[in-house]
Amino acid sequence: MTYVIAQPCVDVLDRSCIDECPVDCIYEGDRMLYSHPDECVDCGACEPVCPVEAIYYEDDLPAEFGAYLVDNEEFFTQPLPGRKDPLDSPGGASKVGVVGVYTPLVASLPPQAGQ
Repeated sequence: MTYVIAQPCVDVLDRSCIDECPVDCIYEGDRMLYSHPDECVDCGACEPVCPVEAIYYEDDLPAEFGAYLVDNEEFFTQPLPGRKDPLDSPGGASKVGVVGVYTPLVASLPPQAGQ
């Protein structure tokens, strides 16, 4: 199981969760953050610090955000726009820095309110 970052994060990118993550498994895309499903150790430190309540334990993910379970995984397993290869498991977000792209799901969303 893993933690999933969902739609409320889109265009917010607060980054409090990054500061709390003890294993550096939250990666920064262009419009939202993504939790690496294989690097996450399910500690839950990220969830309570998210100001927009965008982070859910996989089993607690509301149905309306179900697509974000696959979306978080595909951020790492599929080649992203402008990239030849997928990110896979680089062993920590700080090694990669800001990825600067996003998945097709996030690309399909209009700018979120207040952004």
